[in-house]
Amino acid sequence: MSSTTTSELASRRQFLKVGLAGFGSLSLPGLLRLRAEAATADAAERTAVIIVWLRGGCSHLDTYDPKPGISTDYRGPFSTIQTKTPGLLFSELLPRQAQISDKFAVLRSMAHTGGGHPAGSLQVLGGDPAAQDKVTPFYPDFMSVANFLRSGRPRKLPNYVGVNPITRYDSFTIAGSTYLGPGYEPFAVYGDASQPNFSVPNIGLADPNQVGRLQERIRLRKSFDEFRREADQSGVMAAMDQFETQALSLLTSSEAAKAFDVKLEPSHIRERYGLNQWGQQCLMARRLVEAGVEIVTTTFDGPLCGRVNNWDDHSVNQHIFEALQFRMPTVDQAVTALIEDIYERGLDKRVLVIVTGEFGRTPRISHVASSGGGVASGPEGTIQPGRDHWPQANSMIWAGGGIRTGQVIGATNRHGEEPVDRRVGPQDFLATIYRHLGIDYERVTLPDLSGRPTPIVTDGKAIPELAATS
Repeated sequence: MSSTTTSELASRRQFLKVGLAGFGSLSLPGLLRLRAEAATADAAERTAVIIVWLRGGCSHLDTYDPKPGISTDYRGPFSTIQTKTPGLLFSELLPRQAQISDKFAVLRSMAHTGGGHPAGSLQVLGGDPAAQDKVTPFYPDFMSVANFLRSGRPRKLPNYVGVNPITRYDSFTIAGSTYLGPGYEPFAVYGDASQPNFSVPNIGLADPNQVGRLQERIRLRKSFDEFRREADQSGVMAAMDQFETQALSLLTSSEAAKAFDVKLEPSHIRERYGLNQWGQQCLMARRLVEAGVEIVTTTFDGPLCGRVNNWDDHSVNQHIFEALQFRMPTVDQAVTALIEDIYERGLDKRVLVIVTGEFGRTPRISHVASSGGGVASGPEGTIQPGRDHWPQANSMIWAGGGIRTGQVIGATNRHGEEPVDRRVGPQDFLATIYRHLGIDYERVTLPDLSGRPTPIVTDGKAIPELAATS
């Protein structure tokens, strides 16, 4: 435990419990002060969340919700396998996860109305109720909201990191901080951490002389800014100080440099995750939450997906079953290693891991001509199988967070078309994450661009089966 007193910790918990109703009237310095009081002092005590995002939408029938007894109009070519959880079947594409199913829960009954990639993403990540696609989000995503509410004290590391972040789908922006301001969006890490020349820019200057010169420049500039700060009534200077402090911490912190550096891991650990982009993204995510980062997202897309670089497995894009065979061994290895590592390193009580995309895929298989050849796609004109968008049903897995694992929540009908038990929606998804992070989702509101208090969750309840058991 740090030097933080019991009364200080109690006051921080009380702030999160009371919420921010009416906080739009607060001055920015007042808000920053409240957030500083709410920040958890000890990195080892901070709850955290890792989202593994399957951009484009994963077929639930071919992974976590197989239907072995249905006709070939719906059933893919993959057989089913028994998992470690009695009675729980997975697709044969997930042998590693099947062996550790006692370490996570499967949610099979997520459903919403966002049929396009942007709308589906905005519903799941930000709770936007609109069914139509939008070029940019109106509501901030839960990651930015959590970052906003959990920010406060200066940190050695950003509070929210996107390792190949969730940002866009083609020309659409599918996540963002919107009216909270750009300061609460992720510290973004791009590139392939499995490559020998990979490095994260703007982290940990190695030359102490550079660090000294940078700190001297900051001190000099602050002396010129003093008179402006005294006259500042809006709190803008306080916000600038906060962001500048974080940037300086990143540039001068050896701890930050170490947290992002997967090359510091023993070779057998790196190999366990997989010496590829997705495996090393997951390894970096684990290193970051272990170092105290509270929100980490990592997107599985790019060449490891197949021809179209995502999970949008329409027939016109790629042969869905060849695409799944191509990508799933990498997914299975990376996700299994991440979950096992979370438990083995004692992070399972405070770190929640969620694997999901924006929706599932159509239970009925379609056959359309390919628009072009490549990895997992026949030459142009080849008739090949695919599955289309399906927001009516989606499967997710949840690990860590102190939850009861080895369980299945909800069920879909015989063809996997819609939930028939324990239907949940995006608002319930968001509420569950906020509850884990200690945020009172029933009472917290944020002011939108017009100053109106906007609830962070509307008509949603945290999924009781995913509550921490201790």
